[in-house]
Amino acid sequence: MSAPKLSSLTVGDELPACDYPVTRETLVRYAGASGDFNAIHWNERQARAVGLPDVIAHGNLTMALGARYLTTWAQDPTALLEYSVRFARPVVVPDDDTGAVVSVSGKVAEIADDRVRIDLTVTCDDQRVLAQPRAWIRLS
Repeated sequence: MSAPKLSSLTVGDELPACDYPVTRETLVRYAGASGDFNAIHWNERQARAVGLPDVIAHGNLTMALGARYLTTWAQDPTALLEYSVRFARPVVVPDDDTGAVVSVSGKVAEIADDRVRIDLTVTCDDQRVLAQPRAWIRLS
């Protein structure tokens, strides 16, 4: 697949959706990479003690999946200029062979100069987990 060209995009264009599996192993790997070893991300007892239904994914991991989606679409990690989200709800990761699936899709919201604003939809179990995720991408 070739990188998207700014000249071929119009406001309202939808980007293809992508699913990202998140398992307990994913959480352990992310904890090691980020240094965030908070027990709510790996210990069911601790997660339930603070009112969560089960272990949850790191919020920044969920945010990073959106960034991964964008840089993969742009085919250039340096193309991501700005990215913002609000955390809407946690991604609960059951202790089974499947885990959770975070689904990401995007839509062209604005085109300005050599940049395009992409508004994302990031869900798990058909519920939005990120609110107002949007990014500016530089394209040629």
